[in-house]
Amino acid sequence: MAEKIAFITGGNRGLGFQTALELKGAAKVVIGSRDLAQGEEAVKKLRAAGVDADVLQFDVTDEASQQAAYDYFNSRFGRLDILVNNAGVAGGKFPGTGPEHRAADVPMAVLRKVFETNFFAVVALTEKLLPLIRKSPAGRIVNLSSILGSLTLHADPKSPIYDAKSFAYDASKTALNAFTVHLAYDLRDTKIKVNSAHPGWVKTDMGGPEAPMELSEGAKTSATLATLPEDGPTGGYFHLGQTLPW
Repeated sequence: MAEKIAFITGGNRGLGFQTALELKGAAKVVIGSRDLAQGEEAVKKLRAAGVDADVLQFDVTDEASQQAAYDYFNSRFGRLDILVNNAGVAGGKFPGTGPEHRAADVPMAVLRKVFETNFFAVVALTEKLLPLIRKSPAGRIVNLSSILGSLTLHADPKSPIYDAKSFAYDASKTALNAFTVHLAYDLRDTKIKVNSAHPGWVKTDMGGPEAPMELSEGAKTSATLATLPEDGPTGGYFHLGQTLPW
């Protein structure tokens, strides 16, 4: 029971991969990857960097894959200590630049696709794995959100994101934040902590090369929330230690 077990969805690249690197020495990390070959390559790199890592072929939107993840952690470890719900999609161009995300004319297919991955699948997976997280002496659930999910900042004309409106993506992250608040309330009498993380605008496949933050900095919020001490916060929305407005 001494070694923590962590599961990072979409962990074969980008922020998920970097979060796995950040958890070096803090947990045994299992990364979920839709493409097993890509996941195995990522694990080779993680192990070379000193991370105790494995890969699980995993599609967050697939119910059978969610069940397989439960069976994997239940049979091998009997529990799960850390769940980082990292996998997500933009649904088109990077959020803030894609006209397909306007609330006035968003295609329903885009809205459903983005919500399926960024919200419904996260809720379903978390509910599936929650019995295993309850068996952890200090469970941690990290939901990868975005500052673009903040209704407070979107409604403020003086906010830096006021004009960065990408409805499908933004709304999915707002819904994810609501899940964080409600789940944290449900688990308030346990040792499980649930928080939303805004990584920042990071140089990833989604964020693009013009993003101002490097991967190493973008993964710090997730890693910090994944390893919170007993007196750490729950039901919060954070970026690099700073609380964001809902």
